[in-house]
Amino acid sequence: MSAHPRESDVSDLLRLDRVACIRGDRLLFEGLSLTLARGDALWLRGPNGAGKSSLIRLAAGLLRPAAGTVERRERIALIDEAAALDTELPLRRAIDFWARVDTVDGHTVDRAMSEMALAALAEVPVSMLSTGQRKRAAMVRVIASGAPIWLLDEPANGMDDAAQARLVGAIARHRSNGGAVLLASHFALAIPDLRELDMGALA
Repeated sequence: MSAHPRESDVSDLLRLDRVACIRGDRLLFEGLSLTLARGDALWLRGPNGAGKSSLIRLAAGLLRPAAGTVERRERIALIDEAAALDTELPLRRAIDFWARVDTVDGHTVDRAMSEMALAALAEVPVSMLSTGQRKRAAMVRVIASGAPIWLLDEPANGMDDAAQARLVGAIARHRSNGGAVLLASHFALAIPDLRELDMGALA
């Protein structure tokens, strides 16, 4: 059960080798191997409960595999439900909090906000943002982080077509700069040269 595993290479940023995941008393998958090299993008697809989010969290180091190994050779940036912005703050102040945590300067945040078309919403409280706008804000943190490995769990939820196009463009630029993307999504995005792993087929 693999996504084109191969011998380890210096270009590999992320490698999972014969990984198993158990949540509660349920085995989600086992014997799963995959690699992400510079410029790669891998789409994890499948129904709810197939283990897409669990695999993202394993790759991030937030879950321990029941078997196998996970090797990260570069920094990661993660979108998941736990990486939420403070809903009581205006958007820019909420993002600036994470920028300080990530040791990112204001100019880098400005560029990322422009890339996701959020500059006009800088003073709007996070609590008033739509789901799609919050996802775009989460992408600002990912983009600004400079991390080579992007782990994106349902990043396009709630996004309209224009926002999805911005997301796809950000992914393309990241890959062209030598980054890699592991993407969990219920639906396909218009990402060229996208590898796929059907999590539903692993059960």
